[in-house]
Amino acid sequence: MIVAPACGVGYWASEVGQQMRVLVTGGAGYVGSVSVERLLAAGHAVTVLDSLATGHRQVVPEGVRLIVANVGDRALVEQTLHDAEIEAVLHCAGFSLVGESMTEPQRYFRANVIDAIGLLDAMHAAGVRRVVFSSSAAVYGMPDSVPIEERHPLAPINTYGLTKRAFESALEAYARAYDWGAVSLRYFNAAGASERFGEDHRPEAHLIPNTLAAALGGPELKLFGNDYPTPDGTCIRDYVHVEDLADAHLVALELSADIHGQNVACNLGSASGFSNLEVLQAAESVVGRPIPHEFTARRPGDPPVLVASNDRAREMLGWQPRRGELTDMIGSAWAWRQRHPNGYE
Repeated sequence: MIVAPACGVGYWASEVGQQMRVLVTGGAGYVGSVSVERLLAAGHAVTVLDSLATGHRQVVPEGVRLIVANVGDRALVEQTLHDAEIEAVLHCAGFSLVGESMTEPQRYFRANVIDAIGLLDAMHAAGVRRVVFSSSAAVYGMPDSVPIEERHPLAPINTYGLTKRAFESALEAYARAYDWGAVSLRYFNAAGASERFGEDHRPEAHLIPNTLAAALGGPELKLFGNDYPTPDGTCIRDYVHVEDLADAHLVALELSADIHGQNVACNLGSASGFSNLEVLQAAESVVGRPIPHEFTARRPGDPPVLVASNDRAREMLGWQPRRGELTDMIGSAWAWRQRHPNGYE
């Protein structure tokens, strides 16, 4: 059973809330770096722990302590939690490429489950009882209905989703056993950029950055399938601006102080969706020219439509996306890419 907090945690509580000391794992990555930026802007003290396997050292702001380590290094993580007097953890670290997860399952289970449970053990030893987890819509698999609610059966169809579901289960057990306040935020598709930080993955698997790369003379964009039962034949997906995700992290961290013995799951999505073709057309309007593309065969396991219900996030967190226009998300990513044509290199 999910129990709402007795005190109202609002979307703007972060502007007046008490300072938190937060450890952000994966804070040198795409979502993590924007979340660190948001936490600092709200006056919180942040420590970043990142192995830099996929993160970028240069995104960690000056004055923020960076611990280059794996979350599974229990002794070091426990010492870091003690030294920085950490009160809450935002766990964004892990691997997230669906295709790679199917060919290297051991890598994904080790990083996303085994090492992440080491983080929970370090938290328990250090007496840290608040955590927010970056989960994924991949835990749902092929949805029976849309928009997807959190009560939908969890039936992931890829290894990445399996690891997210497994860690959510571990987090629920730890929260129940040790009276923790935990929140699992199930992302749909993160998009866009802040003024300083954007998306730079190697390799890149996401539609919007690959569309913009094609606009800059990179490889021709491949759109997988145009024969789905949707209005234009291409898949429909739910997108949420990365800065909206960062706002959700902030209020979820605050909520974690007011819930006990449970792991609350909330979808982070717009409750609407855009087709792959609509994304391409919006990107062309942003960049002002046609973008080279081709349609290829469907990818196995791609559902026609993935759209979130965000009712629980509205109720529990007081959160709703404020940057939901597709051209705004693509426009911010395009502005960042033009300033960083080679990413963070």
